[in-house]
Amino acid sequence: QAQLLQSEGRTVRSGDSLTLSCRPSYLSFGVKVMAWFRQYPGREREFIAAIVFLGGETNYADAVRGRFEISRDYGKNILYLQMNNLRSDDTAMYYCAAGSEFASSESFFDFWGPGTQVTVSS
Repeated sequence: QAQLLQSEGRTVRSGDSLTLSCRPSYLSFGVKVMAWFRQYPGREREFIAAIVFLGGETNYADAVRGRFEISRDYGKNILYLQMNNLRSDDTAMYYCAAGSEFASSESFFDFWGPGTQVTVSS
């Protein structure tokens, strides 16, 4: 069973950039896609971006397209989320996830990291 280890969260200022990382301790056979979600207090998790780990195909939510970039180091088995021009409404708990479907619904992802708090101050 995959365990996803996430980098620690940070507090940054509006306009700053921040990169999150996620490293699976083990990827189960059949896990082909990794993704990032975020969650605001009292709300459901929302999709940010996904990447096919082998081929590199990506998909983004409209809210972050052009500002955020998902990538992976296939050799080191590390997933990244580069976040640029951060805004106060990017303040949320960020989760990495792994699954077998190239999808944007959290129901398609079987394994989840513990979450990383990102706070953007204005």
